[in-house]
Amino acid sequence: MTGLILDSTTNRTTQTEIFYPSSDGEPLAESYDHLYVIMTTLAMLLAHLKGQQATVLADQFLYYAQGFPRLRVAPDVMVIFNVEPGGRDNYKIWEEGQVPSVIFEMTSPGTRSRDDVEKKHLYESLGVAEYWQFDPRGEWIPEKLRGYRLQGDEEPVYVPITTDRSDVLQLRLVAEDKIIAFYRLDNGVKLLPLAELNIALEQQIAQTEAESQRADAASQRTRELEAQLAAYQQQLGLPPD
Repeated sequence: MTGLILDSTTNRTTQTEIFYPSSDGEPLAESYDHLYVIMTTLAMLLAHLKGQQATVLADQFLYYAQGFPRLRVAPDVMVIFNVEPGGRDNYKIWEEGQVPSVIFEMTSPGTRSRDDVEKKHLYESLGVAEYWQFDPRGEWIPEKLRGYRLQGDEEPVYVPITTDRSDVLQLRLVAEDKIIAFYRLDNGVKLLPLAELNIALEQQIAQTEAESQRADAASQRTRELEAQLAAYQQQLGLPPD
């Protein structure tokens, strides 16, 4: 994007490119627990929304004021609907035409003030429908997970979500150990993180192989019984079935 600058020596305006950085050199998360839940949440929601006009981004700059690159925030995980799927280096609301619908912040005592005051107020003012805070270590949120939903017509404000469901995502959210577990509202099926998915796949393969072996054994037993019956019928001079 370009902007206009007034040159006081010539009294003319010139165009200059406005740069929107994609990185500030800061670490993705303050601990392994925070990093793990960020990446796990990102992967599960990407899989859940596959095939939809939506994207999920993690720790990438959200620019919300055109022409002011310093006005930015980097949500831990944000979900945006009605946009092209896929990644971005950063997200500019005025270019995409959509505000994030759901934002997750993986919080800690060190980020509590910013997450619970500054970011909460910002997301509320931007019109983010749901804002969830997850404290994987339970250091300042005893229940680990809490959410806020916009309510009101003229000046929507955040009110606490008193259930465990996200109306926007159509998922039930549960704090399980140090991650957020997601369950589909339509059928109750759990979205499996990678570690659990691998275990489930191995179990399914083992079950399929066991069932195949049982089927082979049953088929072999059937053939043996049929052979015995044919032998008896031949010995007794009975016609075959």
